[in-house]
Amino acid sequence: MTHSAERPRVVTTVADIRQLVQSARREGRRIGFVPTMGALHEGHLSLVRAAKEATEFTVVSIFVNPTQFGPQEDFTRYPRTLEADLQLLAAYGVDAVFAPSDQEMYPAGFDSWVEVGGIAAPLEGRCRPGHFRGVATVVLKLFNIVQPDIAWFGQKDYQQALVIQRMVADLNVPVEIRVCPTVREPDGLAMSSRNRYLGPESRQKATILWQALCRAKQLAAGGEKDTAVLAAQLRSMIAAVPGAQIDYVAFVDPQTLTPVRRVDRPVLVALAVRIDGVRLIDNELIAP
Repeated sequence: MTHSAERPRVVTTVADIRQLVQSARREGRRIGFVPTMGALHEGHLSLVRAAKEATEFTVVSIFVNPTQFGPQEDFTRYPRTLEADLQLLAAYGVDAVFAPSDQEMYPAGFDSWVEVGGIAAPLEGRCRPGHFRGVATVVLKLFNIVQPDIAWFGQKDYQQALVIQRMVADLNVPVEIRVCPTVREPDGLAMSSRNRYLGPESRQKATILWQALCRAKQLAAGGEKDTAVLAAQLRSMIAAVPGAQIDYVAFVDPQTLTPVRRVDRPVLVALAVRIDGVRLIDNELIAP
C-alpha cells in the first residue's frame, strides 16, 4: 500500500484502519487524529505536529467529503493532491493515512445523517445550507472508524469546531476535541486549501480579510464598542476592493454565535468574502 519506506502507510478501507488502530491501542498507545480534505498546508501540519506531541499513534484522514458541498460549490475542482500530501506527511512520522473512496464512506443505500441544531444555523449554515449536516455526518463516521482519543481542528473553521464540539457533547462521543490557532501567511492571509484558486492579483486582494480583522481589533482597542459601527467600517473597507463580494461580516458571541451589539467582553468577528469568485472565510477574537 505504501510506495517507499519514508511515506506514511496509506489505508483505504474501514476494516484495515480499524485493525491498525486496535493493535496500536493494545500496545497501550493513545490515538491522535487529524481529519482533512487533503491539499495540505502549514495549517494542517500544525495540527499534525500537535497530534504527534500529545499521542503515540497519529492518523491523518484525507477525504474530500462530497456531502458537505452544495450543488453550486467546488466539489469537482477541489484540489486533490494525495502524492504531494503524503510527501509532506512523511516528514512527521505519521503512523497511518486513511484515504477512503466515496464508496467506502457512503456505500449504496447510505441514508443516516447527523443534524446539529442552533450553533450550525447562522453564518456558514445560512450561506451553505446542508454544509454542516455533511460535516457532522462525516466527522462522526470518522470518529467511529478511527476511534481516536483526541482529534485536532483549526480555528480558521471556527464554527465547524463549535459544531463538532456540540455533536461530541450531545452524542457522548468519547473523543477530546482540541482547536489550534489559525496559521497565517506572512501577509496575514489565513492558510486555506482554497487559496490555490487565487491568481496573483486575487491573492493580493485577499489580504483585505486580515486587514479588516486587524482594523476591528484596533477600533475596539481604541474604544469603539458599537458593533454596528465596527461592521459598517469593515464592510466599506472590503467593498472598496474590486471583485470583493461580502457574504457576511458578523460580530457574535464566541460560544453561541448569536449577534452582539457591544464589544464589552470578548467577541468573535467572522468574515466570509468572495474574492474574484473564490470564497474565503476568516475570524478573530477581539476584546474591549
